[in-house]
Amino acid sequence: MQEKLEKEMEIARETSWRNLGKKIVFYNPSFVFHKNHFSPWLFPSISLTGASCSLKCKHCNGKILKTMIPALTPKKLIEICMQIKKHKGLGCLISGGCLPNGSVPLKNFSEAIKEIKLKTKLKIVVHTGLITEETAFNLKNAGIDAALIDIIGSNETIKEIYHLNAKIEDFEKSLNALKKAGIPLIPHVLVGLHYGKIKGEYNALNIISRYNPSAVIIIVFFPIKGTKMEKEKPPEISEVVKIMIYARKIFPNTPIALGCARPIGKYRIELDSAAVKTGINAIAFPSEKAIKLAKSFNLEILYSNVCCSQIYEEYLKT
Repeated sequence: MQEKLEKEMEIARETSWRNLGKKIVFYNPSFVFHKNHFSPWLFPSISLTGASCSLKCKHCNGKILKTMIPALTPKKLIEICMQIKKHKGLGCLISGGCLPNGSVPLKNFSEAIKEIKLKTKLKIVVHTGLITEETAFNLKNAGIDAALIDIIGSNETIKEIYHLNAKIEDFEKSLNALKKAGIPLIPHVLVGLHYGKIKGEYNALNIISRYNPSAVIIIVFFPIKGTKMEKEKPPEISEVVKIMIYARKIFPNTPIALGCARPIGKYRIELDSAAVKTGINAIAFPSEKAIKLAKSFNLEILYSNVCCSQIYEEYLKT
């Protein structure tokens, strides 16, 4: 089994190198829930709802929102972004908790985002949640650089983990809305969201494949203290690797990144190394072992302080 998996990793790696080049980008953005030696203003994460979220998903319970800079009003968002510009920041990730319908309350912020883009030229990526065509076109008009959206391929997971009265089709409608609006689309697939087990991840990738994404981000469940899933274990590393291999099969020409949301410690070291061996195109907050492995493969290594969702821009240059 291990021999078979390693062979599939090699095939995925060769496909990636052949189509996208022998290079990898290592990202180290200044999201405030990570401690690093870079300025916290380089590429911070902002929550439009503060620590509030109506869904209280079992895996998060709003905990991640508490690590973000709160901006509850358009005026406050503008003020924060002006501070980012003042401190020579590169951009920001705009996110927030969800309303009961699974959307992030972006509607009242589009004009503020437009003003920020005009005045600062900052990179702005938005984590949307479920989204309507109207809001998608408003974000396009505002000039955002990319839209991030988590895609779930299991109705059971949507209901049980997200506490959301929605279906897989609603996530696909959101993909369609963003695609119609012409915004660079960066879907995320959270591996192990269903209590650390594989449930709808392959289906999520299949759905995403219908919308020609600019990049695909793989993230991995990890238990967060104070949530209903704090005692659950992350998925087996081999299962994550299989999903990365499958992603490469159906996205042979699309940049694929291993995102910042994943377990730490020994798990991360092993997963990051496996990701390099699988030909992943980018890793956020990579382990030292992964960097050394990339060097041993003679990969061109690039470093960046923005969000790994911007991987698609790096590959547009080639």
